[in-house]
Amino acid sequence: MTQPTADETRWLTDREQVAWRAMLAMWTRLNAQLAREMAADSDLSMADFSVLVALTDTCAGRTRAFSLAEALQWEKSRLSHQLARMEKRGLIERTECAEDGRGQIVGVTAAGRRAIEAAAPAHVAAVRRLFLDALTPDQLESLTEIARVALLRLDGTVEIPGLPQACGEAANGSHDPHGERV
Repeated sequence: MTQPTADETRWLTDREQVAWRAMLAMWTRLNAQLAREMAADSDLSMADFSVLVALTDTCAGRTRAFSLAEALQWEKSRLSHQLARMEKRGLIERTECAEDGRGQIVGVTAAGRRAIEAAAPAHVAAVRRLFLDALTPDQLESLTEIARVALLRLDGTVEIPGLPQACGEAANGSHDPHGERV
């Protein structure tokens, strides 16, 4: 792809600039506040929580490391370091992939399930308090549509990770006892 020159660039209008910077500021500050609250309310970091959510969203609580990196949009080295820290704390376990011997299978442990189940209620409450409860139903619908349009542009799919899967009884840990998504 050829990069446009300064003369060819479609610069952001004032309105677009405000929208773009507002979205960036909101996302940065929301993530920072959620991370602070996660650290204060649990023994998990947001990175720990993200890994555990991705694992508990799978039907068996296990997945290939490659698939986990893809779901989290993390580089292989970042995932490897994160998994090593979590494995030392007993939150996850790694085993060789029997199919090819090169890959790893990452699985959530009982301690990992307990940790995410303990952290999830406060996290959900924070997401509601800091963001969702401030939106009207129409704004929520617009946000969903905006996200889908952006996702389609980014990688050609509107797949949203973490939505309920049809796993039947194999979905241990993907819902809390009250039927809510973790």
